[in-house]
Amino acid sequence: MLTGFPSAMSDVHHPQRPQALLMLLLANFFWGLSFPVVKAIALLHGVLVPQAGTWFSAIYTVAPRFLLASAVLMALRPRSFWQVSRGELKQGVIIGLFSSAGMLLQNDALQFTAASTSAFLTQLYAILIPVYVAIRLRRNPGWIVWGCCALVLAGVAILGQFDWRTMKFGRGEWETLLASLFFMGQILWLEKKEFAANRPERLTLVMFVTEALIFAALAGATAPDLAALTTPWTSPGWLALTLTLTVFCTLGSFTIMNTWQPKITATEAGLVYCIEPIFGSLMALFLPALFSVWVGIAYANERATVNLLVGGGLITAANILLQFKPPAK
Repeated sequence: MLTGFPSAMSDVHHPQRPQALLMLLLANFFWGLSFPVVKAIALLHGVLVPQAGTWFSAIYTVAPRFLLASAVLMALRPRSFWQVSRGELKQGVIIGLFSSAGMLLQNDALQFTAASTSAFLTQLYAILIPVYVAIRLRRNPGWIVWGCCALVLAGVAILGQFDWRTMKFGRGEWETLLASLFFMGQILWLEKKEFAANRPERLTLVMFVTEALIFAALAGATAPDLAALTTPWTSPGWLALTLTLTVFCTLGSFTIMNTWQPKITATEAGLVYCIEPIFGSLMALFLPALFSVWVGIAYANERATVNLLVGGGLITAANILLQFKPPAK
């Protein structure tokens, strides 16, 4: 069973904590699936709407999934959106803003880096959360946390193939790391005690609607022409991939997250989410070739390279060490 270290929450564990950890593992599986699926959709956009740029491609990968997810939730609970409390509205909108910024950067980054690399680099927030909590509580998190931070930074440098001569990463790596900061904000806002009474299904709906509105507006602003907005909907392959994102990686994963994450600490949540890149990397070893045959794109299976194994291993090892050797309270 996972154990965290000090946060703003009580040290008393929630009675449903074991179930929460298992459900968050399932959410991680769905999020791991999203990495090769999103990259496949972006490549398919290059075939269907070659006149559109990379930003439109990133935006139009996200917009349909949240529009469809919002429509499904409203159909299942038609009165929910009009019965949200002020707290649910506030928390849902803020989480939606954090998530929108993170997803926009992450999806654009996937057009410039491998799905497995993106999955591991995204986990930067798992280290940032305990450091942030320590700063907020004005406590030294201890040498273990600082040592794990060093491991993560080394893993990030190896995965991103940091150029020591020019002192820079590529566009995909920088965007992924920046996206991780916004995902950290999303996790921390979900933990806030002032929102403990919020109902998960209404919170999820507000979050989805917020993201749907943001990305619908961005899609309209960045589309080169009307055809860019309509052509993807005529492709069976695009529809199938988008529905996969909607059902499993959006409705499934975020409903699980918003329902079960509040039952554990933000630090524990950040550590559990470190399993996401392992799922993503494993699926990137075989799904790309299947997607290529299925929807007619050129997306090769990824390989377990030395950089991936060493860099991803360092990041994973750091988080395992934090999990089993938490700093003293």
